[in-house]
Amino acid sequence: MFDCVNVAGVNELLSNSLREHLATIEKLLDASLSDVERSGRLICEALKDGNKILICGNGGSAADAQHIAAELIGYYESQRRSWPAIALTTDTSALTAVSNDLGFEHVFARQVAGLAQPGDVLIAISTSGKSKNVLRALEQAKQSGCKTIALAGSFTETLQPLCDVVVAVPAARTARIQEAHITIGHLWCEMVDQFS
Repeated sequence: MFDCVNVAGVNELLSNSLREHLATIEKLLDASLSDVERSGRLICEALKDGNKILICGNGGSAADAQHIAAELIGYYESQRRSWPAIALTTDTSALTAVSNDLGFEHVFARQVAGLAQPGDVLIAISTSGKSKNVLRALEQAKQSGCKTIALAGSFTETLQPLCDVVVAVPAARTARIQEAHITIGHLWCEMVDQFS
């Protein structure tokens, strides 16, 4: 049988994590709100102009890519038209074929090469800011004439030259970065609901 830590220990663990979460969101508000707004405007403008949103990431960031795409295709809080958004993490045949034939570092770039049109937006999600397949996707998006947005943690040096906007979450723990990333995705969806 699983034996959890004592109640006092659990309360302290949970309180510390929630305080850390709140501190991360406060830092995001103070340091990156203008980047959240700029990136949201890029998304709204692209959709208004008839373009689509492509989204990629690994692991938890892949789940975030799918979550954001689903909110745009379906709807967030307001009933509105469906917007074109594709999570590049969902086609298992493409993912496995490209990984097997070309290498995992090409898994998103190859999809961008086939799907992207000038004026589209690629949202690249990487908590580390160093994922090779995400960086290659950004390179390909630029070559394809797309606007590029990155959701990252504190390390942005490699992403910065490849992006129109980088939204950096000032946190060290992956969990806190991912929590902020989905919050940012929801803020973008609020903008789309309001302005589209």
